[in-house]
Amino acid sequence: METIFFICSLFLVSSFSLALSLSNAPLLIGVHPLDEKYFAREVIMCKDNSKSFPRDRLNDNFCDCADGTDEPGTSACPTGKFYCRNIGTTPQFIFSSRVNDRICDCCDGSDENDGSLNCPNTCIMGGNVEYKTDHRFSRVQDLGSVDTKLTKNGVTLDDFIQKVKGFLKVIIIIQLVIASVFVVWRICHCRARTKRRRHR
Repeated sequence: METIFFICSLFLVSSFSLALSLSNAPLLIGVHPLDEKYFAREVIMCKDNSKSFPRDRLNDNFCDCADGTDEPGTSACPTGKFYCRNIGTTPQFIFSSRVNDRICDCCDGSDENDGSLNCPNTCIMGGNVEYKTDHRFSRVQDLGSVDTKLTKNGVTLDDFIQKVKGFLKVIIIIQLVIASVFVVWRICHCRARTKRRRHR
């Protein structure tokens, strides 16, 4: 019984540590999730096949590839594109010239990653809304807005819907974590009871 309990505990601890390490793993800034494997190699080829570069020259603020492949998270390459993840709302690409220009273009603030400006994450709050930053407005436009009428509280209907969607996503994630912990605990508990009956 102690062995089964130990194995179940070990499984739970390893599952939580894996989930924690995945959530704390640094994301490659400015890269679309489908391209993450492409940038995981030690030697990376420019997407126009002109040359290759070592991984340590990725986002080093020097343009090695004419197409901007090596600088997805900086403004070094004039032809580059930066990917805003905008978790909680609509992801988008912006021109790399908008990276670290002291204007928050992504609602998650990831385009201002040099530490000179702290952009608030407004994605869960409705995302892609204009807000003041350093006495200037963000260039981000409300994407796909169907109805922008103000409610009684002065909030647009789209903003309210985005807030509710973000809140529901968080609730669903919490419920999945609780359900998976309960299932693992129940399996371990049943196995321990079965083993006790056999020893009687």
